Amino acid sequence: INAEYLEEEFSGHGVTFEGIGESCVAKMELENGSTASLMLPTGLITSYKAHMWHKGTLELLHTSVSEAEDEEDALIEGGTSLALSFASEEDQHSWSPTAWSLHGVSGSPSDSIKIEMMSNDSEGNIRLKHIVTLEQDMLSSELVVSNLKSSPLQMLGGFMSHITVSTPDAIYALGLDGSNFFDKQPVDTEFTIIPLRYGDRSQPGYGQVYGKMTLQALASTLGSLNKYNAVVARRRTPYESEEDGEEGEEDDGYKQLTEEMCRIYTSAPRVLTLLDRGKRNSITVGRSGFEELYLMSPGSVHEFYSKYAYILVGQTALLKPIMVAPGDEWRGMFYIHNPNNE
Repeated sequence: INAEYLEEEFSGHGVTFEGIGESCVAKMELENGSTASLMLPTGLITSYKAHMWHKGTLELLHTSVSEAEDEEDALIEGGTSLALSFASEEDQHSWSPTAWSLHGVSGSPSDSIKIEMMSNDSEGNIRLKHIVTLEQDMLSSELVVSNLKSSPLQMLGGFMSHITVSTPDAIYALGLDGSNFFDKQPVDTEFTIIPLRYGDRSQPGYGQVYGKMTLQALASTLGSLNKYNAVVARRRTPYESEEDGEEGEEDDGYKQLTEEMCRIYTSAPRVLTLLDRGKRNSITVGRSGFEELYLMSPGSVHEFYSKYAYILVGQTALLKPIMVAPGDEWRGMFYIHNPNNE
C-alpha cells in the first residue's frame, strides 16, 4: 500500500495516511477534535477518540499492540473489526474477507468524514462494501453485501468491538432486562482479545466456563451446502454441545459485568447504554440489520487499565445466519454514540 499515493489521491477531506511496514493507517479528524483511525488492508478500526464536554477527547476503543511471533511485525488486536464467513449452495467451501481496498473518501472536517472500502471473493460473485463514518458525536461502521451468485448466500459473523473501560467491575449494561440470551463459547477471531486463562477454574474470581471456537471453525460446520435445511441443522450443532449454558432471560436491567461471561442476546434492544463508573462516562452502542447482540466480559480478575480492560460488544449473526437472495443486497450497521459532547 502506497501511503504517499493515497495521501495525494484522497487528500482534502480531513483524512491523512501514514505507511507502517506493509500496512497503512488512515486517520480521520474533525475540527471539534474527534478522531478515528483504521488500518489498511485489514480494515481494523484501531481508535475512536470522541470530543467531550470538557473540550478534551476520550478514547472509546481498546487496542492492544504486542510483538508478533516472527518479531518483524507488531501484533495488533482489539478495536472494531468485521469477522465474516460466507457460503452458498454453489460452493463446497466458505470465504472470509481478509483484505480491503480503499474505494473512496468524502466529507469535510467541519461536519463528517466517510471512508469506503471494498472486498470481494476471487470469482467476484460476493461484493462487500465497508463504510466507516466519523461524525461530531458518533462513529459508525456499515456493511453492504451484494450477492451476485445464482443461489442464496449465507453470512455468519458480524462486527466485534472492544470498548475500553477502567475495569469490567465498573461497567454496567443498562436496559437488558427481559432479553433472551444463550450462554455461549467465545468466538476467537483474528483481532479479538481473550485472556490466556479465560475459563480457568483455578484463577481467583473465576466466574463461568467457556471454551473458544474460531470463526473458521464455525464456518466449517456448514459442510456441504447441497440443501439449505441440512446446512442450518449442521450449523446449529456446535451451539448445542454440553459446554454451552442453558437459554435464559436477563432479569437485571442494571447489569454489572464483573464476572467472566459470554452471551448472545437474541432479543436485546437495538440501542444499549454502557456506563463506566470508573471513568464517570457513558456511551451507547447500536445496530441495524443484525438481530443478535454479542456481549463478552473478560472478568475483573485482571489489572486496572490492562490489556484486558475492555468489554467486547458484537452485532452478529452467529445463532442464525443471514440469508441474502440471488441478486439482492443486504445492509447492516454498528455504531458508537458519545452522548457526552458539549
